[in-house]
Amino acid sequence: MTNTADAIRDGLTEAAKKDPAVIFLAEGVTDPTAVFGTIKDLPKHVAPERIIEMPVAENGLCGVAIGAAMMGKRPVISFHRVEFALLAMEQMVNNAAKAHYISRGRHRVPLVLRLVVGRGWGQGPEHSQSLETMFALVPGLKVLMPTYPRDAKGMIISAVEDDNPVIVIEHRWVHYVQGQVPAGYYTEPLDGPREVHKGKDLTIVATSYMTLEAVRAAEQLETVGVSAAVFDLRVVRPLLLDRIFDSVAKTGRLLTIDTGYRKFGIGAEIVSEVVGNCFAKLKAAPVRIGLPDHPTPSSRGLVPGIYPDAARIVREAGAQLGLAHDKIEGAVRELEAKRKGLPVDVPDPFFKGPF
Repeated sequence: MTNTADAIRDGLTEAAKKDPAVIFLAEGVTDPTAVFGTIKDLPKHVAPERIIEMPVAENGLCGVAIGAAMMGKRPVISFHRVEFALLAMEQMVNNAAKAHYISRGRHRVPLVLRLVVGRGWGQGPEHSQSLETMFALVPGLKVLMPTYPRDAKGMIISAVEDDNPVIVIEHRWVHYVQGQVPAGYYTEPLDGPREVHKGKDLTIVATSYMTLEAVRAAEQLETVGVSAAVFDLRVVRPLLLDRIFDSVAKTGRLLTIDTGYRKFGIGAEIVSEVVGNCFAKLKAAPVRIGLPDHPTPSSRGLVPGIYPDAARIVREAGAQLGLAHDKIEGAVRELEAKRKGLPVDVPDPFFKGPF
C-alpha cells in the first residue's frame, strides 16, 4: 500500500529518471519537510543541479521556470500553499497559458505547477482556500485534482510529459490516502471523471478530498436503500463530462460537491453543462454543495458547519430523493457515531483507505 504523497513523489522521481530535462524549483525545495513529504529523497535519484532552491519571489520563480520550459527544460514548481501562487498569477495567466497561442505554435511551455490546498486547525482565511476555479477559468492551462494514489502517480507523470502548462492541485488531506500503486513508470490519461462507487439512483460528482466524503456518504446511503454513483472529477480543465452525462441519463439526479466555494464553483459549471445536455432526463433539480460565501475562520470553535461532509451529503441526497426525515437523520447519526467525537478539523481515519 502507498499513500498519495508517496505516489506523487514516486511519479516525479520516475519522470525525472526518464527525462534529464525535468528540473525542480521551489522555495524550500531542500527543506526537511520536503513539501509535505512529496519530494523527499529526490536527491538520491536526481543530480543536485536539477533541484534548485529559489528565493521568496513567486512571480520571479514562475517566470524563470516558464523561460526554462520554453528553452527545452521541463520544470516542476512546488508551492507549499495555493495562496503563494497568487503572487505568480501574472506569469501563469499572461505568459504560461498564452505562449503557445500567441506564437502560432512555435513556443511551448511544458511546465508543472504543484499547488497545495487543504484545511485544519489554525489555517484560517489565508491558508485554507481552494482556488481551483481561478485557474480553471484560463484557456491554455490544464488543471488536475488527483485524489487516489494510483491516479496521483500516473497523472503527475503525464503532467510532466505534457507540452502544456499543467496545474496539479493537491489537498493535504488526500496526501495520506492509501491504495495500491504499480511500481515503476506508468502514466494515467488526463481524461476526466472516474467512477469510484457505482449506483443507479443518484449521480454524485466530487473534487479532490470531497470525493472521499462522497464515497462515505454513498456507503451510508446504501443502508437506507439508496444507490449512489460517485465520480471523482480528477481533471477540472479540460472539463470532460460525457461520463457524467451518461450517468445522469440513468439516474435522473445530480449532486455536486466542491472543495472550494459553492458560488462560481466547479459544481456550478457541471450543473450548467448537465442541464444543457440532459434536461429531459432530470427527475429533480440538481444540487450543489460547497463552501459558504465568506472566509474560513481560524478558530476551531467557529469551523463546524463551514466544510461540507458526508453527513451534509446524506441530508442533501435524502431530500432530493424524497426520503423520510427520520430515515435521513438516522443515517446521519450513524455517520456521526463513527467519527467518535473527532474534531471537525482533523481528518477521519476512515479516509486512510484502503481504496
